Amino acid sequence: MTRLDSGGPGRVTLGIMNTYDRRTLREPHRRAIARAGAVAAAFDCNLALFAFPLPGAVRTPEELAAWSGEKTTIGQDAEYFQRIAKEGRVGLFAEPRAGFPPQFGTPVATTSNPRLGKLLKVEALGERIRGGESVLLVFGLGPHGLPAEVRRACAADFDVTEAGFSLETATAIGAVTAVVWYAARKRPPAHRPQAP
Repeated sequence: MTRLDSGGPGRVTLGIMNTYDRRTLREPHRRAIARAGAVAAAFDCNLALFAFPLPGAVRTPEELAAWSGEKTTIGQDAEYFQRIAKEGRVGLFAEPRAGFPPQFGTPVATTSNPRLGKLLKVEALGERIRGGESVLLVFGLGPHGLPAEVRRACAADFDVTEAGFSLETATAIGAVTAVVWYAARKRPPAHRPQAP
């Protein structure tokens, strides 16, 4: 597992894996990018986009953010996505055929169907982040979720509902990120002396 030596909490990166359309950037892509950018900004996360087709001459996160701002009204016209792109908190990556980039930390698949022996509960995930471990929360964008090879590249699985409910991508991004953000900041209660 990836650990940081800083003594502070680990970094959380939202990884959006495109399984929708690999050739053309479509409306579902634009909406997912703007929504994920807003959630990442709100909860101080980084954002990594995997296997997204890029329009025209767009090659960098900043160029994609500017282009998105012209194409959507979500996230204050993609203002939040533009902000984190300008801060260097957005990455554009090809399909992770050989695994995810190690700088993101431990890859964790977000899923309603966790693999046997790979399930990570929210308390444990929060504790690991508080302890300095960085994590990449991997979301699938498309009707079939994460492909099997991407799931195999993830060290653990996380079901935010803990009950197997399948959530639409934008809903899952918001729910998972909020729950993990809170769990990573929660501290065990201080010892309280019992009254006599």
